[in-house]
Amino acid sequence: MEFRDLPSVESLLAVLRQQFPAYPRTLLKAEAQQAIAGAREAIHSAKAPIDPGQAAAARLSALSQPSLQSVINATGVILHTNLGRAPLAPFAPIEGYCNLEYDLRTGKRGRRDDHCGPILQHLTGAPTITVNNNAAAVFLVLHALAKGKEVIVSRGELIEIGDGFRIPDIMRAAGVKLVEVGATNKTTIADYANAITARTAILLRVHPSNFHITGFTAKPTLEELTSLKIPVYEDLGSGALVDLKPYGIDEPVVQDSIAAGVDIVTFSGDKLLGGPQAGYIAGKQELISKVRRNPMFRALRLDKLQLQSMEQTLRALLFEDFDAIPALAMIRQSKEQIRKRAEALARQIEGATVIEGESVIGGGSTPDQSLPTYLIALHGPAHKLERHLRANRIIARVEKDRLLIDLRTVLPAQEAVLLDQVKRA
Repeated sequence: MEFRDLPSVESLLAVLRQQFPAYPRTLLKAEAQQAIAGAREAIHSAKAPIDPGQAAAARLSALSQPSLQSVINATGVILHTNLGRAPLAPFAPIEGYCNLEYDLRTGKRGRRDDHCGPILQHLTGAPTITVNNNAAAVFLVLHALAKGKEVIVSRGELIEIGDGFRIPDIMRAAGVKLVEVGATNKTTIADYANAITARTAILLRVHPSNFHITGFTAKPTLEELTSLKIPVYEDLGSGALVDLKPYGIDEPVVQDSIAAGVDIVTFSGDKLLGGPQAGYIAGKQELISKVRRNPMFRALRLDKLQLQSMEQTLRALLFEDFDAIPALAMIRQSKEQIRKRAEALARQIEGATVIEGESVIGGGSTPDQSLPTYLIALHGPAHKLERHLRANRIIARVEKDRLLIDLRTVLPAQEAVLLDQVKRA
């Protein structure tokens, strides 16, 4: 293609208006101009030629398709970071208006905290407020309670919480001075006590939810830290409000930290809690009130859709309806339950076998811990099978030239679609 072969904007616009009669003219014209400019640049750079008509039509077709789509997670990673972490239970967004910040009893302005606050106090045993994720919760607590002052942290807890966000960076952004104590593997209560000065605002304990240090290690108990009479703040990250030990997962529970006398605790909503993305801040009323009065609280608050989904999740936790929370239901599935599901599905797939395997929690939680499971193994051109399934929004994994499907993370209602696409593949 040469420059003289390129159509004019008006001629391409006329073609596009026939192809997309319902699209506004301004959008069609903008895409026609962009497509012609792209084709002109390709000719100038001696790159592969671009048909501006095809390029514009492809972009316009893509604009009508939602980018955020439902997928089937057949990887066995329960809190899959790239797939939205905790899978949400179905909920129908309230149409039109809602009483987000309106008190229906008094007719006066209400607070969006009031929708989940009472449930959270029952669950955690302390007043609790929410922001849009746990990194925001950490920032807000430090900014509200320790800006311009010192915060003491063990060297072994200066972690990176994901995507390059590190505790020292968050502390710096919050305007606090980091005081490191102890060693990477061992910190004593004396290390904390010796570092306390008149400028010390907080003793920070960070749960290393995405790694483990084993061997010659030690750290003070929460009770020892609270005995130093400096406010103790613990970031638990994963946010377990239910004891998961009976199901093979050993993670600290928020309520235990509150009971141990910790002054303030932060944790995630879209990990082991099993709800939408959120950051929870629980603790002593005077500290929670101070955090809530911080100007940054408004910038980090939740919207009505997050609150609606959150309220549904928290109410299921309160009434111990754990199977209503997909992430907890997946964790609670026994190995034998998954074996029966896998064998029933595999019988309908030519050449499929069922083998033992491991599911993982994922999402930066419970390192070195896994759940026994059974996998459907498909032999053959595994990567070709994986690409076909992925093109149909089914995410599986490939190991040793086998496509592996873990039904732990596949909702029962999704099995028919999964089976159909595997047969097609």
